[in-house]
Amino acid sequence: MLNHISKIRIPATVLMVCASLIGFWTFAGLAAAQYMVSQKGREFSPNDLTIKRGETVMIVNDDADLRHHAYIDSEKFTFDSGDQEPGSKTPITFLADGNFDVLCAIHPKMKLVIHVK
Repeated sequence: MLNHISKIRIPATVLMVCASLIGFWTFAGLAAAQYMVSQKGREFSPNDLTIKRGETVMIVNDDADLRHHAYIDSEKFTFDSGDQEPGSKTPITFLADGNFDVLCAIHPKMKLVIHVK
């Protein structure tokens, strides 16, 4: 009888581990950014980007001593990163089509245009 129970537990345990790993890798894949945009020297680089709906852009503060604050304010999509300390990374996933201006609330001349198709 003990042998029979052990045979049932091993597959169940293996199944749970596999399901957990699949869930983890799926989540990691969804969270991975397809595009990187640097904030440095009071500029976004690149400053113009074309992506597909559902893709993610990672905004990286590459300045050693400047904070940034990325935001988008449009009818189709809004986003606010809050203050971004040097070295921070902020993902933005675009779920709507359109052209979106990403601005910095701290440095008003900074502008990134994202075209989502």
